[in-house]
Parts: sequence; C-alpha cells; structure tokens
Amino acid sequence: MTKFTSRPRLLYEAPRRIGTLYQVAPDIARLRVAMVNVFFLGEPGSSEWVLVDAGLPGSTSRILHAAAERFGSGNPPAAIVLTHGHFDHVGALRSLLHHWNVSVFAHRLEMPYLNGRSSYPPPDPRVGGGLMALLSALYPKAPIVLGSHLESLPNDGTVPHAPEWRWFHTPGHTPGHISLFRERDRAMIAGDAFVTTRQESLTAIVQERIELNGPPKYFTPDWDAAGESVRHLASMNPKIVGTGHGVPLRGDQMLRDLHELAHDFDRVARPSHGRYARRPAVANIHGVVSVPPRPPLKSSTKLALAGVGAAIVACVTVAAWPRKSRFS
Repeated sequence: MTKFTSRPRLLYEAPRRIGTLYQVAPDIARLRVAMVNVFFLGEPGSSEWVLVDAGLPGSTSRILHAAAERFGSGNPPAAIVLTHGHFDHVGALRSLLHHWNVSVFAHRLEMPYLNGRSSYPPPDPRVGGGLMALLSALYPKAPIVLGSHLESLPNDGTVPHAPEWRWFHTPGHTPGHISLFRERDRAMIAGDAFVTTRQESLTAIVQERIELNGPPKYFTPDWDAAGESVRHLASMNPKIVGTGHGVPLRGDQMLRDLHELAHDFDRVARPSHGRYARRPAVANIHGVVSVPPRPPLKSSTKLALAGVGAAIVACVTVAAWPRKSRFS
C-alpha cells in the first residue's frame, strides 16, 4: 500500500523569495498568508495582472502591500479569479473591493456561496487527525455577498485578462472549484484540488512540510469528484504547481508524487470514515441540496474536541484578564 510522507526539500525546486513574495515563475508570484496562498499572475510592473484568491480575513494590508511591491502603487488588478469560495480564500475580498473596483470571477456552481444564497456543507472534524481538522467545526461556512462585482467565468475556459491561461472545473472540495493551467510552461494553479502539505496538521503547516495530499479532508464533501479532479490534473503533466496550501513546487519528483496521488487516491487521500467518506453532499446551481446525516462522534473525538474547546476558552480568558502591574 502506498503511503505518502513528508519529503526533504532538496528533492524539489521550490520558489525563491523576492521581497514579500516568492517567485514561482517570472510572471507568477505567491504570497503566503498564515496557512493559505494567494497568487499574482503578471510580469512585475505590468498594468494587466490578475489576483488569484484573496486569503484570510485580516490579510488585506498584506495583499495590498505585495501588489504595490510587484506592480506599483495605485495599480489594481484587471480582475480577481477565485478557485473557490471557502473563508480562507475569500477572507479579504470585500475589503479589497473597497480599494479596487474590479470584477471577481468564479465558476457558476460556486455562485451561491458568493452571493449569499447558500452556506457550504458542514465541515467534518472527524477526518484528518490533526488540530486544524478538529478546529474545523469553528471555521466559517456561511456565504459572502459580492453583489455586482461577481461574474461567472466564461464558458469557453478562458481566464479574463490572462490570455494564456485556461480554467478547468475541478469539483470535489467544493461544487464549483476550479484550477488554472498554462500550456506554454505547463504551469498550474490547483487551488485546493490537491495541496503540497498535510493541511490537517498545524505542525505541518507551520513547518511547511512538503507532502502531496488530496484536498483538505475536513472541508471536502464529495470524494468521488475530488478523485476525478486530481486524476484530471495529473493527466496534464504540469511542470510547475502552486496550490492553496503548501509550497509551490516544480520538477520530476513533484510530477511523480502527483501521479502517485492520482493513481492511489482512494487509498491515500480519501478518508476511511466520516460524514462524506462514502456519501457526498449534493449541490446544484442554487447551492447545497442535501448532506449525509452526521455520524455519532467517537468518545476519543469528543474528548479531543472538548480539549480544544477548553484550550481556546483558556487562551481567551488569559488574554482578556486584567494585568496587574509589577510596580503596583
């Protein structure tokens, strides 16, 4: 049985840092915002560039600073493209739109979660086996409302204002999840269709441990579709990969790992248990239609969740407790 483990960085060609950003390719840059990545498509100084995803809430100033650093102050993107609408990919979006009056493009099946019509299916803290998975019950899943800024991606697969790029529907993690691909250098922005770290583990995230994985388990409600999406992306044989979480990678080892993940997806990526392991959530253009019933929590999971909850309460209490001056 194939088992993925973290690999030494020397096996991969990771991007080099230039100021705030990491250069993935001459016209692709990555900004890491805590646990998630934002990508900038366009040559430095270009007046025609595209932002892919919008990070966590509170990351507006970092994104604006990085954009000004790369493209010049007062130079907004020509468009914003969303791989999907989870909170860690749209967190700064409404704030950014106060600074940039631009269109936001997403797949039509992602629209209900961006226009206030539907919440995402509930996350499943039972799967993944790490702190980030346990905390997922607390993550926002409600939709945001983008109003007149929101537009559907063109049906022909083109990416507005990025003529060399194509978008591909890669559902599973969300109904309208997309990935981007450029044939010239076989560069891919995969979103969360697969990731290059173990996103369920806080330790792996902090250390940026390299490990190709399927989509984050706790927030993926359709594993059949997720597997098909990974197999589709692997069949394109990318040479450069940037994902929503983890270090962008290139090189032969990356491609071997991706094909291995695609071939053994059900064994190495799909959970063996959990709410969506065998039955997907059902969604359509109006949003979520149905979700499988929530299975009972195991005693060990209850204890773990209780421990996490107690730790959060303790941290908040300590942070809020009045400090007595040592000089009083």
